Amino acid sequence: MRLTALPAFADNYIWALVADDGQAVVVDPGDAAPVLAAATRQGWTPTAILLTHHHNDHIGGVAALQARYPGLAVYAPDDPRIPMATHRVAEGECIQAAGQKFHVVSVPGHTRFHIAFHTAEHLFSGDALFSLGCGRMFEGTPSQLLASLQKLASLPPHLLLCCGHEYTVSNAVFARHVDPTNAALLQRHEEALAMRRDDRPTLPVSLASELHCNPFLRTGTPSIQQAVSAHLGRPVTDEVDVVAGLRGWKDGFGT
Repeated sequence: MRLTALPAFADNYIWALVADDGQAVVVDPGDAAPVLAAATRQGWTPTAILLTHHHNDHIGGVAALQARYPGLAVYAPDDPRIPMATHRVAEGECIQAAGQKFHVVSVPGHTRFHIAFHTAEHLFSGDALFSLGCGRMFEGTPSQLLASLQKLASLPPHLLLCCGHEYTVSNAVFARHVDPTNAALLQRHEEALAMRRDDRPTLPVSLASELHCNPFLRTGTPSIQQAVSAHLGRPVTDEVDVVAGLRGWKDGFGT
């Protein structure tokens, strides 16, 4: 299957996974226009939509796509704020769409009902996990966020992370502030800067890379724990304390 990143708004990505027969699965279409334009230009047809959470920049284009493609299947978490869903899915379920299997993972933290989807090759994480970062805790708790991040970190490392926003460069600035001696992180930052200078997406990226570089996936690492302790001015008590301190630090970092 062919993966396409469709830019939307200021920094969103809508993901399309297109089969050889032209059937396509679209992930988090906050805007219908990029999807309709790409489908027309590239000759494919959306047959299913996957939604990770209720925020409008991820679901705002669904109604227009349903109007254009009657019978379009829309898979979403069991959240009443996503009324256009045709199928509600939850942890452990497997969806078959466009000849591909998509496994559902529950990852609350950014929102209460957030889910992610993964195939044998790709991880569609919405706003639960970004390259070198993670989503803000709008509705979840630190313990939920940590459990969700650990769940994603336990998936096969060869999976290619396809997240909802182009935040890699700004996340890298914070990550390097937390983890300044990480050579893999420095290399990822430099590569991301070069990609953006060429107007190329920094995504997808392997989960293996994130496990080496993303501080939010490394809360058990002594250097990360020491950095958060220094920032808080006290010893951290456990990994929940680390992720809470790290997320609060990032919220106020200004990038």
